[in-house]
Amino acid sequence: MTRKSVASKALIIGGGGFIGSNLTRTLLADGRSVRVLELPNRNRMQIIPDHPQLEWCEGNFTNARDLRHALVGVQSVFHLASTTIPESSNENPQFDVQSNLLGTVALLEEMRRLPNVPVIFASSGGTVYGRPKVVPIAEEHSTEPECSYGIVKLTIEKYLALYRRMHGTPYRVLRMANPYGPGQEINRVQGAIGVLLSRVLSGQPVEIWGDGSVVRDYFYVSDAISALKRAEAYVGDDYVFNIGSGKGHSLLDILAAIEGITHRKCEVRFTAARSFDVPTNVLNIGRAQTVLGWRPEIPLEVGLRHMVDWLAKTGRVSGRTPPLDVNRGPG
Repeated sequence: MTRKSVASKALIIGGGGFIGSNLTRTLLADGRSVRVLELPNRNRMQIIPDHPQLEWCEGNFTNARDLRHALVGVQSVFHLASTTIPESSNENPQFDVQSNLLGTVALLEEMRRLPNVPVIFASSGGTVYGRPKVVPIAEEHSTEPECSYGIVKLTIEKYLALYRRMHGTPYRVLRMANPYGPGQEINRVQGAIGVLLSRVLSGQPVEIWGDGSVVRDYFYVSDAISALKRAEAYVGDDYVFNIGSGKGHSLLDILAAIEGITHRKCEVRFTAARSFDVPTNVLNIGRAQTVLGWRPEIPLEVGLRHMVDWLAKTGRVSGRTPPLDVNRGPG
């Protein structure tokens, strides 16, 4: 791989979310200056410290004025914002397109003034490929997403490529599998491990769409952050990278591992499967390993123990959690 010197100031769009908060904290610890663009009234997660090199900007990346202000003086842009999840995207695809796709095109229009500033985009390895013909799934696999969320993520990738060709805007796409770890919301339908852990620790039953046999690729959030940093520093002719563990686990596998670590049992209630839940999604991460020099460092059991410790330390255990959405996208 080829690397460039890492820029001093980064803009993180969606820096108040799960991955964004962890990236913000890590870059600050690295001595970087960070500007976060986040929606108004979004509470800052506890994992983000007060820091003199952190600038928190309230605004919307679909607003040209907010974008223009946020882009002043930055040398890289991490695009982690998403307003939808796979299930809700199908309920209102028009909103998905307006808020995510058109917002990204607006960002790229503003970035035409900044030809040397790269965009690192968090795409969805769990949804852009659709039903896999081969597992693990490599970047060259056909892309036939079965929900609006995946269609919009893939279309954003195409626009990034278009703006590179037309205007020279550099970009990197990370097609992420299912990240988990500190900062993950445990009261949303998205994020299977966070929801399962909170259920087991609070002694509550969990509802799972389908029979629990769907297989996904789960990886710890610190590995997602290291991949983002590697992508920011990379200079070369590859633009799309799968990021995950490279290993598959069913929901029942995850539940069994959690029960083993916590020494607690959980009642499981199964509900009807959903049409857009593909049975297996495991990513081939060979390109990221070879080109970026990146590899996941945290095994599943270690990551689960870290997550249990964080939940216990922060008291973030809820008695009410929704059914699981296994099509985890980044954010």
